Amino acid sequence: MTLVAPPSPATAGPRADRLYPTLTRVQIDRIAPRGRRRHVEQGEVLAQPGEQAARIFVVVAGRIDVLRQRPVEEVVVSFGPGMFTGEVTMLSGRPALAQIRAGADSEVIEVDRDDLLALIQTDAELSDIFMRAFILRRVELINRGVSDVVVLGSTHCQGTLRIREFLTKNGHPYTMHDLDRDAGTQELLDRAHVTAADIPVVMTCGGVVLKNPSNQEIANALGFNDAIDQTQVRDLLIVGAGPAGLAAAVYGASEGLGVLIVESSAPGGQAGASSRIENYLGFPTGVSGRTLAARATNQAMKFGTQLMVGSARRLDCDRRPYGIEVGDGQRLPARAVIIATGAEYRRLSIDNLSRFDGAGVYYAATFMEAQLCAGEDVIVVGAGNSAGQAAVFLAETARRVHMVIRSGGLADTMSRYLIRRIEDHPAIARHVHTEIVSLEGNGHLERVGWRDNQTGRIETHGIRHVFTMTGAVPSTRWLDGCLALDDKGFIKTGPDLLPEDLAAARWPLARAPHLLETSRPGVFAIGDVRAGSLKRVASAVGEGSIAIAAVHRVLHE
Repeated sequence: MTLVAPPSPATAGPRADRLYPTLTRVQIDRIAPRGRRRHVEQGEVLAQPGEQAARIFVVVAGRIDVLRQRPVEEVVVSFGPGMFTGEVTMLSGRPALAQIRAGADSEVIEVDRDDLLALIQTDAELSDIFMRAFILRRVELINRGVSDVVVLGSTHCQGTLRIREFLTKNGHPYTMHDLDRDAGTQELLDRAHVTAADIPVVMTCGGVVLKNPSNQEIANALGFNDAIDQTQVRDLLIVGAGPAGLAAAVYGASEGLGVLIVESSAPGGQAGASSRIENYLGFPTGVSGRTLAARATNQAMKFGTQLMVGSARRLDCDRRPYGIEVGDGQRLPARAVIIATGAEYRRLSIDNLSRFDGAGVYYAATFMEAQLCAGEDVIVVGAGNSAGQAAVFLAETARRVHMVIRSGGLADTMSRYLIRRIEDHPAIARHVHTEIVSLEGNGHLERVGWRDNQTGRIETHGIRHVFTMTGAVPSTRWLDGCLALDDKGFIKTGPDLLPEDLAAARWPLARAPHLLETSRPGVFAIGDVRAGSLKRVASAVGEGSIAIAAVHRVLHE
């Protein structure tokens, strides 16, 4: 795996010991039965970049080097006796990012990925050491820009923002070259035989050049799904990796179920787009949605959950085991299914909206978006907690934040602590009984028109950034009539299912559906996609854990 050079002891303090810990003899003796002791000669290559991350090496004697090949070969870290290779790709099984080579004649213990996961799940002390090191190493990779991917694009290009968000939310390091700012970018374009008209362009260390690729094309090129057997019948298939889906994965996998999550983009769902969640239990100073999602994903993979990037196209509910058809036509079979696809923010009712998606109109307020509008006026549309969190976050860097609120205020839809913060912030202005009616611009948003619905007055402002976080549209179109839905398209479960719903679905069992079970036995719905859900992170996590108890009962029927 690609690692980074250890920080100097003078500046790193205890962090270096956690990034690159040295195992004791007793700890190594506990690892040895799980691995294979072998001798390696100086110069022997143990792993190549692009290969599936299938094993780690614990150094008993000698030295193991991790090297980058581009632009010139470089030793980025060396491991001595008692140290070990690896980072979070050991949990996911995704391809390695660098070459691992013996820097001297050495003796190592080679531990396969499956044996490593078994060790992490059974040995609490070693679990803490490996998990902490793997996670910190990936953070260091991202902070240092050590990667196997180059993105060529422009901050004014909506495709570039989409690709950067996809890689960032998936925790995959990349190097960004901005055509508008970075010298030497034209040389990279010429070398890859592409033009500025082809941007955004993604280049991999394997020599693959992708022109304005879809998220799925990037995932395929980087081998995100290579370690996943798509024909295996699993105990549980979870569609959606928001807080609800991730919670179900953690509880299900930790209790021995074989779990696969299918996620169309990246872990986190709507919560993953939140800059700061302050009312979630256990985080008194708040936690970003991205951080929460990353921790939950690593926790799920620690217990053996696999995460597949792919779009669910159809629920095959006419035969058992159930199956989910993904974008490439593959059918993923499972004995039980949990649907946690969440809900999307409602789009503004403006004809030319799609022209500005990612080019002035955004559906998340993270550090990446905040960089684009620093020092400028911005608009936040919405009156819920997500809109409030976005307004407070953006006010730290924006010149002024205009909250456009269709109702008469925030009291009925937003937590009181956020309302107080918004009321006290001098850079946040609230516009009640107001909605956006026009968007104008050439390539990028330049002007916004909004209407005061009480007076009918329309004002146009030179504002280039709109963050829309209003309403909730359930992600259920792909179900194609397979499950009973309410009149707004949310999935009905448990006691909300009427006799006529069960009759239409030909419910085959004498028992009634479980609490979170849908109109199909063994198919569950949790989180924002479920009718009657509370649309809160904590409740979504709770539903994920509750659903697993019912899954066990169904699997034993």
